[in-house]
Amino acid sequence: MSSPHHARRSPNRWVRVGIPFVLVLIWIVGGSVGGPYFGKVDEVATNDQSSFLPESADATQVSERLSEFLGDDAIPAIVVIEGEGELTEEELAEITTVSEEIAELPGIIDAVSPPIPSDDAQAVQIVVPIDASGEVRETVEEIRDLLEEDLPAGVEGWVTGPAGFTSDLTEGFLGIDGLLLAVALIAVFIILVIVYRSPLLPVLVLLTSVFALCVALLVVWWLAFADVVVLNGQVQGILFILVIGAATDYALLYVARFREAVGEGVGRWDATLRAWRGAFEPILASGGTVIAGLLCLLLSDLATNRALGPIASIGIVFSMLSALTFLPALLALFGRAAFWPFIPKNPPAQIPEDLTQPVKGFWQRQARLVARHSRPVWIISTVVLLAAAVGVTQLKADGVATSDLVLGYSEAREGQDVLAEHFPAGSGSPVYVIVPEDDLADAAEVLDDSAGVDAVAVSTEDSPTGQATVTVADGEAALEAFGPPGTDAPAPTVSDGDVLLIGTLTDTADSVEAEDAVRDLRVTYDDTLGEGTALVGGVTATDIDSNDTSIRDRTIIIPVVLVVILLILMLLLRAVVAPVILILSVILSFGSAMGVAALVFNGIFQFPGADPAVPLYGFVFLVALGVDYNIFLMSRVREETITHGTRRGILRGLVATGGVITSAGLVLAATFAALGVIPILFLAQIAFIVAFGVLLDTFVVRSLLVPALSYDIGRAIWWPSKLARRDEPPRAAATGGPAAAASAADAVTDDGHALTRAEYRRTLEE
Repeated sequence: MSSPHHARRSPNRWVRVGIPFVLVLIWIVGGSVGGPYFGKVDEVATNDQSSFLPESADATQVSERLSEFLGDDAIPAIVVIEGEGELTEEELAEITTVSEEIAELPGIIDAVSPPIPSDDAQAVQIVVPIDASGEVRETVEEIRDLLEEDLPAGVEGWVTGPAGFTSDLTEGFLGIDGLLLAVALIAVFIILVIVYRSPLLPVLVLLTSVFALCVALLVVWWLAFADVVVLNGQVQGILFILVIGAATDYALLYVARFREAVGEGVGRWDATLRAWRGAFEPILASGGTVIAGLLCLLLSDLATNRALGPIASIGIVFSMLSALTFLPALLALFGRAAFWPFIPKNPPAQIPEDLTQPVKGFWQRQARLVARHSRPVWIISTVVLLAAAVGVTQLKADGVATSDLVLGYSEAREGQDVLAEHFPAGSGSPVYVIVPEDDLADAAEVLDDSAGVDAVAVSTEDSPTGQATVTVADGEAALEAFGPPGTDAPAPTVSDGDVLLIGTLTDTADSVEAEDAVRDLRVTYDDTLGEGTALVGGVTATDIDSNDTSIRDRTIIIPVVLVVILLILMLLLRAVVAPVILILSVILSFGSAMGVAALVFNGIFQFPGADPAVPLYGFVFLVALGVDYNIFLMSRVREETITHGTRRGILRGLVATGGVITSAGLVLAATFAALGVIPILFLAQIAFIVAFGVLLDTFVVRSLLVPALSYDIGRAIWWPSKLARRDEPPRAAATGGPAAAASAADAVTDDGHALTRAEYRRTLEE
């Protein structure tokens, strides 16, 4: 079949082969350099709590100053050991020996406390300071191994506390480099093989994604190494999935354009140019919306959110570059052979002229449904989505306990339960209060009077444990002396005129009761000492500040994301009405996804709740990625509208993009669903929300709601551009009989009313 492109003078063979070859070589070099960095991510990644802290919160300020009072930068591990009944003297002696062995392990940076017996004499606890800047998980695992090997029979030990939970959380992220990528790539490959029925094309598409990820990781690694960004397991997992999913989506859009050209008989070079021109604008706009949405996370006060914005944006940039350079070069070299054994030989199917007749093909039937019943279709779709969105009222996204972050078994969680049976539940995760030295007595009295605090101590320099019990009498603070009678009481550690109070919480540090106690303390201190005089920190305070900051972030960032993406859509479509429709449809889709997710989380998975950042992340990904599919659709609709008119253009655009967008949606849903293999509550929830939301966008919003509503509105969707005012082009002539005087084109009136076959014939006769 001839093509207008054949009339042009094509570049010589060396140029047509040389340019693709050079581009492929550049990407191979970049991928080869970046590939080995998958094994080096641990060198720059961190999963300790500091990577999640809000930057300006009181808890963060306390965390940054703790080393001034407690010495080295340590994270406490609490070893709790329990017997079958009261511990015997022999068992206590062996436990003491074990504690001495623990103190000799590498990674222990300060004195290990002696075994502290419980009141019921059935358990002891040992406080172990671990180097927070070192390999916390390795040290914790060594302690756990030692407990398993050296504790006497009938005695069992656990490692819990902040270090124990950090170890379990780190272990949960271990599958990111291997398992997560393997599951995602296998899922994508299977879907692509089913869709294209070709062994080679899926490989080329996956190479596009993998090489984009390799180069993106190379850049991110060096930025993290230079401390420009914070990389943790959560950000790393999302980066991997986002790049694989986005790069594959962009690649599929290009493949669809290339396949159209090949089916029309265009040569590989001209097919490459035509596909590139057709895919460039929608890929650029789609990637731009995702990047814009992600960069809005820079408005967050949480370090991990601020890190995700630029890191994920880097991934999207290389996804676009790979889809617009590496894949076109590969297809230019392989040509139509890439589709073997089902090489396209015919132009893509289009909708028939007469939509009153039965049609063949799923997307042709979908277009016929939209043309004949546009108003009922978009109304029913909207009602269904609104009904699903009602479930959002059941969403519990006000934070979860640290002990619930890891799905499945957690030794630290089990150890915390045992600790709470024999000791104050907050042991090992105290509340820290930094106050001016002159306010020590008043501050200690407030802490001691709190119903949520079991014991009060102050940091000291010359006591064996680094802290001393403090009591208040007649407005004076007194520190408990160590040693025989007559020994002088130690002096509190003073730094910049401040001292550190340490309160043992009555309840588990991540419980609601502990949070209430800390919030009450902050209010009381502001009332007693003056606002901002006392800084309250610790594990519980950090959870409070992180949750409060997440709620503040989603309140601010979500509207900003909407405005930014709306502006991008207006620039792309040169209109106002269509972008507003697209934004409203994606918001509705997001609400429906969150509503269904809330019901599934509560009723099926029985999750304890959700982090406040879950709705924010879900919104950013669903809106940015959901708009992608609408961009793919509406950019093609606008292209077809220029030639065929608005309503005809909507139908042609729906048919032309139906297959590729559905494939892209399935791929993206599968890649995000792969996050569910990582046993971390946050990632499992994001996996479900985004995967389900993408499927809603693909099969309901983009294929039914948006085209039906746009069809019903007609050319006014392009207001205020010229397309909203231009006359529809003349209808193409039909063949045969008197009815050929006018085309069956859309079988609709100008206001979009679908005609019955009899009405259509009467119109032609008139």
